Amino acid sequence: MKTRFLAARAIEPRAGTGVGPSTASFEIAPARAPRAKPKRLRRRLPKTGASVNERQVRGVRPGRRYNARAPHPSKNSDIVPLDSERPDLTLGIVGTGVMGRGIAQVAAQAGIRVVLYDTRSDAAPAARDYVASALGKLAEKGRIPAEAAARATRQLDIAHVLTHLSSCQIVIEAIAENLEAKRELFQHLEAVVAEECVLATNTSSLQVTAIAAACKRPDRVAGFHFFNPVPLMKVVEVVDGVMTAPWVCDALTVFARRCGHTPVRAKDSPGFIVNHAGRGFGTEALACLREGVAEFYEIDRILRDCAGFRMGPFELFDLTGLDVSHPVMESIYNQYYQEPRYRPSPLTAQRLVAGLLGRKSGNRGFYEYADGAAKPMPVAAVPGADVPKVWVARHGLHDEVATTVAKLGAQLDRGDRPGPDSLILVAPLGQDATTAALAENVDPTRTVAVDALFGLAKRRTLMTTPATSAAMRDAAHALFAGDGVPVSVIGDSPGFVAQRVVAHIVNIGCDIVQQRICSPPDLDLAVTLGLGYPKGPLGWGDAIGAARVAEILEGLLATSGDPRYRASPWLRRRARLGLSLLHPEAQS
Repeated sequence: MKTRFLAARAIEPRAGTGVGPSTASFEIAPARAPRAKPKRLRRRLPKTGASVNERQVRGVRPGRRYNARAPHPSKNSDIVPLDSERPDLTLGIVGTGVMGRGIAQVAAQAGIRVVLYDTRSDAAPAARDYVASALGKLAEKGRIPAEAAARATRQLDIAHVLTHLSSCQIVIEAIAENLEAKRELFQHLEAVVAEECVLATNTSSLQVTAIAAACKRPDRVAGFHFFNPVPLMKVVEVVDGVMTAPWVCDALTVFARRCGHTPVRAKDSPGFIVNHAGRGFGTEALACLREGVAEFYEIDRILRDCAGFRMGPFELFDLTGLDVSHPVMESIYNQYYQEPRYRPSPLTAQRLVAGLLGRKSGNRGFYEYADGAAKPMPVAAVPGADVPKVWVARHGLHDEVATTVAKLGAQLDRGDRPGPDSLILVAPLGQDATTAALAENVDPTRTVAVDALFGLAKRRTLMTTPATSAAMRDAAHALFAGDGVPVSVIGDSPGFVAQRVVAHIVNIGCDIVQQRICSPPDLDLAVTLGLGYPKGPLGWGDAIGAARVAEILEGLLATSGDPRYRASPWLRRRARLGLSLLHPEAQS
């Protein structure tokens, strides 16, 4: 059977995804194909807009494409599951861009023979040189022994034609995120590799099942999603397609550990684990911005200082680029048939059209950049206001607020009801300042809400009602800034900023495990390693308290009426039973 390859223009890789810089199209030609002059067909590939002549390949005859077929049980029963620990294991990598190179490096360092293939003749040798250079730099810095770098480099081989991958026990595809190209590649690989060879896709956004369905043996196809940069991001999602045989993901799990990575198991679903769990952070921050709760930079400050994120959501948007972030938001939203929890924002759609992508677009996104650093954003000056007596409502997080007020030297109004001139402080969970003031039956013109859920040590978030007077707002600001801790004053919002963003993250995480996409421990492991959050969604929910998270969501739902904030059954039941969110189902 004759084979052919088609090269296409390189696609720039996307940070944190499995998109590499090469794409490929493959066909299998019948052995007795006629030698008639082929038609000149042109195809426009998505994302790049590159126009490719499908017949402009030397010595190629027009061929036929395979349709999806069910697996052959009689053949599959004879397959011996792969031993990923075998010393002579050979890995094939198709697509030698950023992701392919990274995978090659970690595999070679693990003592695995790696065969690199790319449709561009110069790409695989360049990738080998790149990995060798990276290993050499690690040796120069003393991070690995020089002999280890040399030994790993010797594990790297080049395949000049795809048939050179015939000896591989595992082949990982790391080409562009183009479903048709991946399907054609896997069809062609089936004609090259042995029956027991595992075929893995590093896709970050496409259905593994859709890729596998084009194969004669979809049972040996699985997802194997690394994150960029592969040598540093020590997590990999091992994804079962609908037709994937259990032994395939078992083998890939062992292989991931052999490469020094932490495998997390996932069912085939939009966004798998990490990209799915990451929907809460940015989308809820955008909802706060759109509602006028605070400026984008103030939202970033609150989420960094109060909730402990390494980077604010708008800083992250600028780093990743809205040309990457917004399509991912839309993709997952639409793949889940407009599930409100994943709803994107028109703000990013508008900025994308305007070309305000972030650092990559002339150093302008939400922030403006000069010499690689964001230009300073304004900080509200601390008012020189006198602080009257302070009355703290007994409900909500009263103790935390009252203790801080006392430490700051304010005179407490200890009456059952606030005095006629007292500053009134409320500390609600999931409510806005207006609702909290009305629930306490106090004067809204003197009421300021304080978010004490995440402590008051690094930053203090104050929230006013629409009726709060400027004098009382300034008095509260002056009081809470009295020891030098920064203060953010925001508009009325159920759940402030940090409460609602973290509760949304926890709720989405709960629904991921409710859908049995992954196990509770794998969810938290994937999120902490893949997204760098301070805690995994379920562990974070436990730290706050499941009942408190549910209360925040109930307040958001009651105020907004938006089904986006309905609590997951996983969260509701464990909150009522007093169970950890990491507690599995008995039948799981």
